[in-house]
Amino acid sequence: MKLTDSRDIKADPQVVWDAILDPEVLRECIPGCESLTGSIAEGYEAVVKQKVGPVSATFTGLVQLSDIIPGKSLKISGEGKGGVAGFAKGGANVSFEPMEGGTRLTYEAEANVGGKIAQLGSRIIDSFAKKLADEFFTRFQDAVEEPEPGETSEEAVADSAKNKKGWFKRLIGG
Repeated sequence: MKLTDSRDIKADPQVVWDAILDPEVLRECIPGCESLTGSIAEGYEAVVKQKVGPVSATFTGLVQLSDIIPGKSLKISGEGKGGVAGFAKGGANVSFEPMEGGTRLTYEAEANVGGKIAQLGSRIIDSFAKKLADEFFTRFQDAVEEPEPGETSEEAVADSAKNKKGWFKRLIGG
């Protein structure tokens, strides 16, 4: 199954690019991510807990960033094993384009599952995969968007803590 979407992010392209390469931002954005360790060069080991329909599983696996064209595009791919629940793997080709007021992020994502999870049927799995991709990129957008014009730094810090925008706070030195 393939998913395609775009997001208009109110942040400078360099800020968005730096965020997609930051493992802390990735960890915060991956739904159900309990840990993410490693590096861009060697890949990240991840532990992700998810519930798909009636099946709950903790997946352990690898997340890699590849095909990196600095400031322009990259590929995020991952695969994990969830014991008796089965396996999941997928990826997203992500591109970044400067636009007035920020950055347009476009992605094409693909997901595949096997084992017990695959027995749930394609409608449930497709809906779940779409939800996961949307949640990841929504969290990413929330993590990197600049505060609204007129918002005071105290409001930005409060909003940052409330919405887990700690990455942006660290970036601006707040």
